[in-house]
Order: sequence, then C-alpha cells, then structure tokens
Amino acid sequence: MSGQLVERKALRYTPAGIPVSEGRLQHASSQVESGIERKVELEIALLALGESARWLEAAPLGRSVAVSGFLAAKSRNSRTPVLHVNTLEYLEGNENGSILQEEG
Repeated sequence: MSGQLVERKALRYTPAGIPVSEGRLQHASSQVESGIERKVELEIALLALGESARWLEAAPLGRSVAVSGFLAAKSRNSRTPVLHVNTLEYLEGNENGSILQEEG
C-alpha cells in the first residue's frame, strides 16, 4: 500500500526492550470495481516492531512511501485493522525508490 505518512508517535519500547513505532498512512488511488472506476481514499494505522520501527521513525512526515506487511486487529477488544509494517520504501526523491526495511 502506498500513501503519505501523516502521523507518527514517538518511538517507544516494550518491556522486553523491543522498539515500537506507530503512525498513520493516508492513501488515495483510483480503482476499477465491476468495470467502473472509483476513487478510493482512506487512512490506516501502522505498527512497526524491531528494526521496522526504527525505519518508520526515520521516515519524514508527509513523505510518500510504500509499505507492505500484514493486517491484524488492533486488539482482542478492538477489531479495527492495523497494518503491521515489514517493508517501507520512499517513493519521492529517488528515481528507483529506496527500500528501508525488508524482512523474510
């Protein structure tokens, strides 16, 4: 998913010392559904752990990025989806992009 990083909380650590970074990604695109083009806009929460958290923390707000990872519920009590970041790539200012984190 690509978009602009519009929010980022301060880097924090779990009790086990693992870095955690949270933020929000604003996405806008045109998609085709049943042969009809429609505009799609959304904001989604991001969560990154370990090295991914450090890369998310380093990404400037307002920067266009592409992230990949997986969706999971925010918690047992909140079924709101959160995108857990595995990779983060800058989309502006570098002709070929710059992959900041890649796992697996």
